[in-house]
Amino acid sequence: MMEGVAANHAEARSVVRGLREMKLNVRPTVRADATALADLLNEIIAAGGTTAYETPFTPEAFADVHVDGPGVITSMIAENEDGGPMGFQILLASDKLGPGWGDIGTFARRGSTTRGIGSALFAATKAAAVTAGLTAINATIRADNTGGLAFYARMGFVDYAVARAVPLADGTLVDRISRRFDLG
Repeated sequence: MMEGVAANHAEARSVVRGLREMKLNVRPTVRADATALADLLNEIIAAGGTTAYETPFTPEAFADVHVDGPGVITSMIAENEDGGPMGFQILLASDKLGPGWGDIGTFARRGSTTRGIGSALFAATKAAAVTAGLTAINATIRADNTGGLAFYARMGFVDYAVARAVPLADGTLVDRISRRFDLG
């Protein structure tokens, strides 16, 4: 009896918060995902304020950078029950970070009230990073991206550097906070 009450309370809390649980399918991205994921990312870019990207991607450019380009260590997509893209996560090689490091980026559909997109993606990305022999993952987040900062903190990333007053295309200065997740 109490289990039913607890389940009803949990459901009521998620409805009140406007959040819902959804079964997600997480899998590696393929070039055929590029159009839908470029659209998802371009919506985030157009809204501004949460990504360092400022220029929209064509599907081809998106695939070259985020799906199967030479710098891609892994790229994962989270799909809803109908196969619609809810988000994606990339792990890229970076000359700035050194050997054994990957540079992560996480993007979830704007306006989605689905919980767990980032967590589901990170579980798959972390496993792929270990398989690839990485020792650490870097996340560099705009200081004004409070959602991104909170997400990476929840995943266990810790601050290790700050780049002060990095200019955006319009001249606005925004700090970039770098966080690391140790895999070993």
